[in-house]
Amino acid sequence: MKYKKRISDALLIRKLQGKGAVLIEGPKWCGKTTSASQHSGSVLNLGDSEILKQSRQIAEINTKVLLQGQTPRLIDEWQVLPELWDSVRSEVDRRGEFGQFILTGSSVPPDANQFVHSGTGRISRLRMRTMSLYESGESKGTVSLETLFQNQDIEITSNELELEQIAYLLCRGGWPQATVHKGSIALDQAFDYYDAVVNTDIHRIDSIRRSTERTKMILRSYTRNLAQAVPFTTICKDIQANDSSSISDDTVADYHNALQNMFVIEDIPAWNPNLRSRTAIRTSMTRHFVDPSIGTASLGIGPKELLADLESFGLFFENMAVRDLRIYADALDGNVYHYRDSKGNECDAIVHLRNGDYGLIEIKLGGETKINEGAANLIALSKKIDTTKMHVPSFMMVLTAVGSYAYRRKDGVLVVPIGCLKN
Repeated sequence: MKYKKRISDALLIRKLQGKGAVLIEGPKWCGKTTSASQHSGSVLNLGDSEILKQSRQIAEINTKVLLQGQTPRLIDEWQVLPELWDSVRSEVDRRGEFGQFILTGSSVPPDANQFVHSGTGRISRLRMRTMSLYESGESKGTVSLETLFQNQDIEITSNELELEQIAYLLCRGGWPQATVHKGSIALDQAFDYYDAVVNTDIHRIDSIRRSTERTKMILRSYTRNLAQAVPFTTICKDIQANDSSSISDDTVADYHNALQNMFVIEDIPAWNPNLRSRTAIRTSMTRHFVDPSIGTASLGIGPKELLADLESFGLFFENMAVRDLRIYADALDGNVYHYRDSKGNECDAIVHLRNGDYGLIEIKLGGETKINEGAANLIALSKKIDTTKMHVPSFMMVLTAVGSYAYRRKDGVLVVPIGCLKN
């Protein structure tokens, strides 16, 4: 299978040039190993049970033996042999050279106290997600997020993706294996991932024994509250209302932390701008999966069911849009936030760069009414921002699922179908 280039490839190369080791983190099946293999000189695959068994025996004698090999040396699923962390850090110091190791991991080790050193200054972190529509080839990439931050205008460009295609791509997800298949075979990949999470991975993340059925309930509730800033108490009540099960807020928090450490969920933090007037800014995170297909799989639904429920479709699409924006923002040294305040003002996504530049984005399925609504929200928020203390927005955008063209409105707000966007 031909390798599809990832946006994170350039980030990995850059980080290897400035650090002794790079840790690539992200969900299983998102392509970490395949991507890292493109840039490594040798591989220690701890995901292979036989190699892991042998490596454990060697580690009891001398872990440095496992680090020998052509550089950069890839250590895949390093977290199953956590003593390697300190060995890598020490070896980086001893060699005094950049680009020595690439570590990949699909879960965060549960106990940070088992490490002598944090790795600060030696090991750089790189978050990898499933594929964006541009990486998987569905987005034409005629509108670049980078050029928008450079204050370049966009040309009117056509969009080819229809609502039926968006529904399919959403349920298929950005799993690399799914992007090379079509139809039901491609859709199966998300269901397989979901089954692995609830039946196997949730029991292996740490020493705590968790319930498969309770994991399913929490994921379904998470899906019903997708893209909303709801507390654990709401998820707890939702589970009790739909399944008549007794569950506490602490239990929901425990499962949430486990799923977060497995990179299944990735909530959006709140944005805190300088405003012209005193307004209480809501600080709760909005609930999101690392890929929207996890949510549709948790409910056992496909494209047809989404098309029959446009309200739910809109929330799932927001999750997909946030996934792509995060991937594109990473390439620009940026992060994605959301905004809500006590007066009802909100913004679905803010891409904020390290240098202080930012763009305001509303996410809509499409249609003139929804686009007008999104544009009005963006303009209202931009007027609240104190531009004497922070930059003016580099751009304001309504990011849509469908639409014939990407263009700039007379009020300055961009309308961009997701099938036109890239980093």
